[in-house]
Amino acid sequence: MSYPKKQGLYDPAYEKENCGIGFVANMKGRGSHKIVRDGIEILNKLEHRGACGSDPLTGDGAGLLIQIPHSFFKKECLKIDINLPEEGKYGTGLVFFPKDVRIHSFLDVFNKVIKQEGLSLLGWRKLPVDNTTIGEVAREAEPEIWQPFIGQGEEKIEQGELERRLYKVRKLVGKEIHFAGEAEYFVSFYICSLSTRTFCYKGQLMSNQLETYFLDLMDPELESALALVHSRYSTNTFPSWGRAQPMRLIAHNGEINTVRGNQNWMRARESMFNSDLFPE
Repeated sequence: MSYPKKQGLYDPAYEKENCGIGFVANMKGRGSHKIVRDGIEILNKLEHRGACGSDPLTGDGAGLLIQIPHSFFKKECLKIDINLPEEGKYGTGLVFFPKDVRIHSFLDVFNKVIKQEGLSLLGWRKLPVDNTTIGEVAREAEPEIWQPFIGQGEEKIEQGELERRLYKVRKLVGKEIHFAGEAEYFVSFYICSLSTRTFCYKGQLMSNQLETYFLDLMDPELESALALVHSRYSTNTFPSWGRAQPMRLIAHNGEINTVRGNQNWMRARESMFNSDLFPE
C-alpha cells in the first residue's frame, strides 16, 4: 500500500505512528458551535489512533482545546451567582482534585496564591459530567473536576499581564500542593489549564466518550473559532487523567522521550533565569 500524494498540509515524509491529532479553525476568527462539533467529529474519527487497556471502555486519553467560550460561561456562571467581567479580563481553567479527600485544603492554597498575585477569586464551578459510559478503571481514578474563575483584583492590568500572573498561580499552587504532604494524596491533583484565552476538556477517556462525558460540549451556545483535539496512544507511560492531551499549549504525537533530561537541564539553569516580565 502506498501513501497518498503530498497535498495541502499532508506530506508523506512526516508519517508517524502513535497518537492522533487534529485541528479545525475559522480563518476569520469567527467562533461557532459548528467548529466545536467539527473538532469532536475529528476526534471521533481518531479512535484508531488511540488505545485502551484490558478495560475496553477506559481509554488512554482524549481531549479538546478551544477558545474560552465567554458567552456560554457567563450564562452558566449566572446560575451560581458568579458575575463574570468582560472577555479577556478574567481567567479560567480545568482543575482535577482527588476524590475521597476534602478539597478545602487545596482551595485554601488556591485562595492564598491568588491573593498573593494581586488577583481575585470570583468563584468555583463544578463541571457537569456523566460518567456512566466510561470504563471501570477510568471511573476508579476519576477526579473531582472544578473550574475556577479568577479576576484582575483591585489593580487593573492588561490581558498579557493577567496571563502571566495566571501562569504564576498555576505553577505556585501546583508546587505547594505537590510538596505539602504524602504523595498518594496529591497524585490526582492537576491543573489542566488556566488562561484568559483557551480552555481544555480532557480526561482518561476514549475518543468517542469526550462529548458525552463533558456535558458542556453538547450545549449549542458553547462556541469557539478553533478546536485542537488529541487521541492518546500511551507507549512509555501509564495512562492517567492528567496525562491526557492536549496540554496547555501543545498536542504532540507520542511521548517526549527526552523529558527527564529536559527537566534536569532546566533545573541546572534555574539560577540563570532572568526576565523583565518576572522581576522578582
